[in-house]
Amino acid sequence: MPAKLKKSSKDKMLAGVCGGLAEYLGWDATIVRILFVILAFTYGFAILAYFILAVVMPD
Repeated sequence: MPAKLKKSSKDKMLAGVCGGLAEYLGWDATIVRILFVILAFTYGFAILAYFILAVVMPD
């Protein structure tokens, strides 16, 4: 059974979105957080995507 995308409860900073994505992808959470910061500063859509994911992703 494939892994399900959900917020992380143990690797959580704000809402657990980056930690949940990292668990789903099998990456380190720090890498996902760095990618979110880079995308937020370059394109700006990462901030909106983070808040949408924080609302949509299950706990």
